[in-house]
Amino acid sequence: MGLSPHESSDERLIKAIVAGDDEAFTQLINKYKHKVFSLAARFALHHSELEDICQDVFIKAYEKLATFRHDAPFEHWLARITTHTCYDVLRRRKRHTHFSRLDSTKYEVRDQSIEDRQAAVQASEFIEWGLSKLRPRERLVISLLELEEKSVSEIAGLTGWSEANVRVRAHRARQKLKKILEESHE
Repeated sequence: MGLSPHESSDERLIKAIVAGDDEAFTQLINKYKHKVFSLAARFALHHSELEDICQDVFIKAYEKLATFRHDAPFEHWLARITTHTCYDVLRRRKRHTHFSRLDSTKYEVRDQSIEDRQAAVQASEFIEWGLSKLRPRERLVISLLELEEKSVSEIAGLTGWSEANVRVRAHRARQKLKKILEESHE
């Protein structure tokens, strides 16, 4: 089968995978595993759940690869599968008393005193606790917008919601989170 010199490496890998080349799928996983893991990490409660989510994402991608239309970059298509898989996990998850920690390295400031570090950890745990009280869709939109720093249009593409719907959901989720956090300090 002749390949066009204008095809991307992803397109070549996808054609090879659809033709039955398992090594090509391994290459695709290796290329995107860090992006999938970093997105899914915002939603997993623990490492084993993170591994399960990522495995589910790659299984779904493999099963649906023949339907990939190449009308958007593969990376966007895979991010959408990841987002939907995470949302499914959030919907299935019953409310837990345990909650995941925010990636504290993202918020770490050098030369902090021990008290400042402890305060930062407590603040991130408090925010994560508040996030755990939100409904799955609310947590999803806040996590994508604020923690993953996705734009409204990117979130619309990942979730299938309209941009207006993303803005409304984000506004309502922020208001609800604010109320939860304020009420816990009363």
